[in-house]
Amino acid sequence: MSLEIFDYERNDMSIYEQCQRCISYHTIIKMKDGSSFDGIIEGIDGNVIFVLVGEDVMTDDRDNEMTRQPFGPMRNRYRRFRRRPFPINTIAALALLRYPFIVPPYPYYPYYPY
Repeated sequence: MSLEIFDYERNDMSIYEQCQRCISYHTIIKMKDGSSFDGIIEGIDGNVIFVLVGEDVMTDDRDNEMTRQPFGPMRNRYRRFRRRPFPINTIAALALLRYPFIVPPYPYYPYYPY
């Protein structure tokens, strides 16, 4: 069976428990049909999870055509989140999206007095 090749979990209750642990976290969700997306799990209602899925939106504000930039005016880019329901039985795997650990700056020592 193809589920064993991809090492997916076959028990839907374990996926349900993983969804409960990952509520309000940014996760990567892999579906059983092979597609994957990232989003924030908002809640669980029965056997449906609600995910805030992000989509990139670019606005084109061309109010002033007299810009002097060589490659055209810069376009504004932001991310919009939309709420989408997904049945739990279509989810194959969940993974938390790992953010880089922010390291504090290097402590510079004072100059050597001459």
